[in-house]
Amino acid sequence: MYSGNFYRNRLHHILFIYKQKTNFSMVTNKTPGKFSTYLAITSFSIGTLLLAIHLCVPNNIEILVTGFFYVILALLVNSITLFHLVYHFIINRFERETIAIRILILLANIPITLIYLYIIFNNNLF
Repeated sequence: MYSGNFYRNRLHHILFIYKQKTNFSMVTNKTPGKFSTYLAITSFSIGTLLLAIHLCVPNNIEILVTGFFYVILALLVNSITLFHLVYHFIINRFERETIAIRILILLANIPITLIYLYIIFNNNLF
């Protein structure tokens, strides 16, 4: 029969192999949040396009309403994506640097949106 040490060593060996596979799979999995970079670029592009159209055709209420609903929709989608990234930032310790960069890219749209809103409000007052 096998002694207690044999089973203990076998268990340690199995746990060691499991740890190696777990760490390896966590490192080689696709980093979450690649969608967020595309979303940030697309949000910026659509917002810039709407601002350019508004500046070319001032006092057009349809463009203002479209821009307003776009800001609401973009805020909703970007917030959901931000919560998703923060969740993965907490859970996935191996990719925190990459996820943090993607969070910052997504958050960079906030001051840009505020600047665009400032331009629109000042453009309509004159």
